Amino acid sequence: MRKIDTSAEIEKIKVFLRDYLTSSGHQKYIVGVSGGIDSALSAALATLAIGKENVIGLLLPYRNSHPDSSADAKILCQTLDIEYQTIDISPMVDAWFDNYEPDANHLRRGNLMARSRMCVLYDLSAKYRALVLGTCNLSEIMTGYFTQFGDSAAAVEPLAQLYKTEVWQMAKEMEIPQKIIDKIPTADLWPQQSDEADMGISYADLDAILWAIHSMQDLDTFDVDKVKTVYKLIARSAFKRNPAPVPEAPCYL
Repeated sequence: MRKIDTSAEIEKIKVFLRDYLTSSGHQKYIVGVSGGIDSALSAALATLAIGKENVIGLLLPYRNSHPDSSADAKILCQTLDIEYQTIDISPMVDAWFDNYEPDANHLRRGNLMARSRMCVLYDLSAKYRALVLGTCNLSEIMTGYFTQFGDSAAAVEPLAQLYKTEVWQMAKEMEIPQKIIDKIPTADLWPQQSDEADMGISYADLDAILWAIHSMQDLDTFDVDKVKTVYKLIARSAFKRNPAPVPEAPCYL
């Protein structure tokens, strides 16, 4: 697994976030704070870059979200001393499924939750002249562990070059609350969900294999089944990482 200079990476992202916001003509960043490590680190980096008065956190729980998610999100916002508000997305999500698709499965319901959260973020971004701050890391992007036009929708992605294990590493240096660092990673889209169970591999193994693939290292030292799992995750999610395809240019007479 690669070794990053955490302090240098923090400084680089700080400058990037500050300069990008200035060039965009906007004044603030707005971020969905889930109570998880990724949104915590994104919010902390933005606060470092542009000051706590220019970062807004949104807590966007659904009615069956785990209580710890909102509790940990509040801890994070209070630790950073940033403005935050809680908006329950249950009415907008339930309006669709209760009236039109009551038999929808967990996946469909979870996808609509993610997209509803992003709709709220983008609407309020217009109100506050803020850019939506992304929270996706490289491990999620490469395996497709995100919802298209949901948690993957953002104006800027400060963590997209970092593997999940590197997010944890950076979070420790940024002094993110230990309770958030230690919790089991989950999208919290349905009860008892966890990232690693969904993907079928631990982040430690996933990141090591992803880096080995990227750097063209020999994969013989890794468990064969785990390597197959990673390649399968990459292949089946390729469409998520590509822009929407368009036909070739028109034929001319």
